[in-house]
Amino acid sequence: MLVVVTGISHKTSSLELRERLALDEADALRVARELLDDGSACEAVSLSTCNRTELYTYAHDSLAARQAAVAVLARHAGADVHELEPSLYSYSGDGAISHLFRVTSSLDSMVVGEAQIVAQMKAAYQQACEGGCTSVVFNRLFRHALEVGKRVRTETTIGERPVSVSSAAVELALQVFGKLKDRTVLIVGAGETSELTAVHLKAQGIERILVANRTFETSEGLAHSVGGQAVRFDDLEEHLAAADIVVSSTSAPHYVITRDLVERALKHRRKRPIFFIDIAVPRDLDPEINRVRNAYLYDIDDLQHVVEHNRHEREKDAKHAERIVDEELRSVNDWLRSLEVVPTIATLRESVERIRRGELERLGNKLGDLTVDQRARVEMLTTSIVNKILHMPTVKMKEVAGSNDCYLYVDAVRTLFDLTDDSAEPASDDGLGGGDAEGQTASAAPPSAGEPAAAVTSGAPAADVQTGDQLVAQQPVAEDEPKLPGATVHQLRGTGTGRV
Repeated sequence: MLVVVTGISHKTSSLELRERLALDEADALRVARELLDDGSACEAVSLSTCNRTELYTYAHDSLAARQAAVAVLARHAGADVHELEPSLYSYSGDGAISHLFRVTSSLDSMVVGEAQIVAQMKAAYQQACEGGCTSVVFNRLFRHALEVGKRVRTETTIGERPVSVSSAAVELALQVFGKLKDRTVLIVGAGETSELTAVHLKAQGIERILVANRTFETSEGLAHSVGGQAVRFDDLEEHLAAADIVVSSTSAPHYVITRDLVERALKHRRKRPIFFIDIAVPRDLDPEINRVRNAYLYDIDDLQHVVEHNRHEREKDAKHAERIVDEELRSVNDWLRSLEVVPTIATLRESVERIRRGELERLGNKLGDLTVDQRARVEMLTTSIVNKILHMPTVKMKEVAGSNDCYLYVDAVRTLFDLTDDSAEPASDDGLGGGDAEGQTASAAPPSAGEPAAAVTSGAPAADVQTGDQLVAQQPVAEDEPKLPGATVHQLRGTGTGRV
């Protein structure tokens, strides 16, 4: 079985298409349930944000899972499948899990390092979990993904350097004033960027925010949203004298704040500095303001330099984050492999065999008087008991190997018998007899009294190759064969079915 993800993002589609494919909470749960009800997936989670819509599934057949996901998205958008295909991407196995970890770590975000995606991923998983759309694999996988996101933020500074104009403006203000808690901010203009800057400043502890706009009602609206105070635009000079930080972003075709206005304001401030941030294009503030003592003016180009520098630093952190993702991918792969029937049977046999040998060793002194022939009979007897006890669980596990619920039984066995992920590798003669699951081979082991034992080994893992937007099923690929460019050789084998 494989983890499969199918979706669109800001990297592959237009805003218009993302709007059509956006899922609210009810739609997200409905889509996940559709994928479960039609049998294309055993578990499903829908993620929908302003920049992406993705369907995560755990399925036997990666191609069928992808086709079902595309069909569901097309129905939701009221579009033809062929219309969506150019904007879709799909990954399975390692590629899908790596993508999940990268998304949760904000490595695939429009703004690398943004923190909102973690909360969005958590909400998507919780909704699917509460709606009965997840089970053993996704419960662990998505919690692991959230831990990966947390680890990336803990071990790197990827989210600490601002890479937006509004956040860069706040960073510069901090450089000028240090702490901002007791400062007063004057917002001139009530556009989106002004609001974002005010929100960032508010987060730094600023309590007094004045909002001036030519339309007073608009000033009141922004002031209410950021917890500020609306003031009259005609009284700009008076409020300028009270401000430590001025953020201007209007659509005026001329300078809104001139050098003369600033000089007069500074006289009232007894030369206490004012920090000006001009986010407008055309500029709102006269460049000559920079020549005034105790006036610090930064325009959009200055802020962009800060953004580019920080973006470069984030790219360095992103490389470290990618290494964390690769490391965590190996960790979760080890666990997913443990959900296969064949390794579980072998590990169960090894565990019980260790108990058998341990008990014989513990009774070594009491068995000291036995002849060689008698000791051999004891070995045969205890081995036969082990084989008979484990025969029926082995047969039943192989019977469910081809079912959708197979991995649930495997997980139950591993939990009940405490077969941890780091159990010792079973010897080749420790397998159990019984029918072979499809796609697996069995080699005979030396028979023991009462019942023969057989060692079961899994074949080479199957692979999917992603070509453009399509997943193409491939023949099993040997682990030592070179991987083709663009191909994903999936180490996550199925639960004994031999199917992709």
